[in-house]
Amino acid sequence: MHMIRTLCYGSQLVGGILSRKADADASSPNLGKSLLLFSDQLSHCRTVLRLFDDLAMLAYSQSYGFGAKERDGILRCISVLANVADQLYYPCEHVAWAADAHLVRVKSDRWWLFSTVLWGTSLLLGILRSLRVMTLLKRKLGKCDQDGSSRCQIHRQMRAELLSILRAMTDLSNAIHWMPPGFLWAGKFPAWLVGLMGTISSVVGLIEVNAENYDGKGSTE
Repeated sequence: MHMIRTLCYGSQLVGGILSRKADADASSPNLGKSLLLFSDQLSHCRTVLRLFDDLAMLAYSQSYGFGAKERDGILRCISVLANVADQLYYPCEHVAWAADAHLVRVKSDRWWLFSTVLWGTSLLLGILRSLRVMTLLKRKLGKCDQDGSSRCQIHRQMRAELLSILRAMTDLSNAIHWMPPGFLWAGKFPAWLVGLMGTISSVVGLIEVNAENYDGKGSTE
């Protein structure tokens, strides 16, 4: 999914740039338009693949519950709210997709709006959660002794939270773009900028996955 997402937004970025050049030079072949169409198809593919994510999300939400194992009350509250937003996001998107596919007789616009609002809410909560985690890590670092391995581990966790914030902020910028006109910068991003924000987010996501795999291998050695 990460590779599909990266390819989707990367195609939109390059396609958006090439389309701008093609508009300025009508004689040039419009490869950009083809890339934008390819990006749209990959986006549709990702929407279909997310039809199967509900159970995984439900299992995660049930395992976390009300965060009884979370020591910090603020983190617990933010995480529970984020899980609720994520859990509601999927069925709203599914209904919107089904409406566009003429499987159900409802207007899809309202459901796409619901899913976008829930996605944006989840991203905002994720940013708040990472900021809270960083605050707690800084406190822990201040109380930490001179043990190098412990300090190194804390710094690694802080870098991971910074990456998480960067990824969420780029996604949030696109989420706001897809909100109804009149809300902040909704509808004002050109295609290449949407692609750029999504590409940055996707690359950061790949870095996070690789870092998790590396940490997992390191812990088993």
